[in-house]
Amino acid sequence: MNTVTTILPLILLIGIMYFLLIRPQKKREKEINAMRSSLQVGDEIITIGGICGKIVKTKDESLVIQVGADKLKFEIMRWAVSKVVESSKRPAKTEEDEPQTAKKPKRIKKSAPVEETTAPVEEAVADETPDKADDSETVPADDAEAVQETTEEEAKEEK
Repeated sequence: MNTVTTILPLILLIGIMYFLLIRPQKKREKEINAMRSSLQVGDEIITIGGICGKIVKTKDESLVIQVGADKLKFEIMRWAVSKVVESSKRPAKTEEDEPQTAKKPKRIKKSAPVEETTAPVEEAVADETPDKADDSETVPADDAEAVQETTEEEAKEEK
């Protein structure tokens, strides 16, 4: 009986410690893990470092969040989420609600490349002087009209 009276306060103290400290801590940890596992795209969160952001993409153990006016995106671990400020409006998707279907990505049509229109300048006639034969280079369409007018005027002068 003497040993029971000496051990009873110790057992009572351990029981009180369990119900006052250990049990509430495990309950809080369970709630936090449930909150972290239920994170979805569109939720606004605060990290343990104090960074506020919106979830853009979720992965198994990490999240991609969008932060600030520059819409900077970076990846954080799920355990780094402190709390959810605002949940997204849409309900969480479950595998039972929506069967997985393989969707093909949309193809983007390529636009035809814009080419600069060029007009070749008429080549110089063989009996002209060699310095005028160099005028046969390609000129953009805007300048081609001016060059063509000058070559026509030169041809009229020669006749």
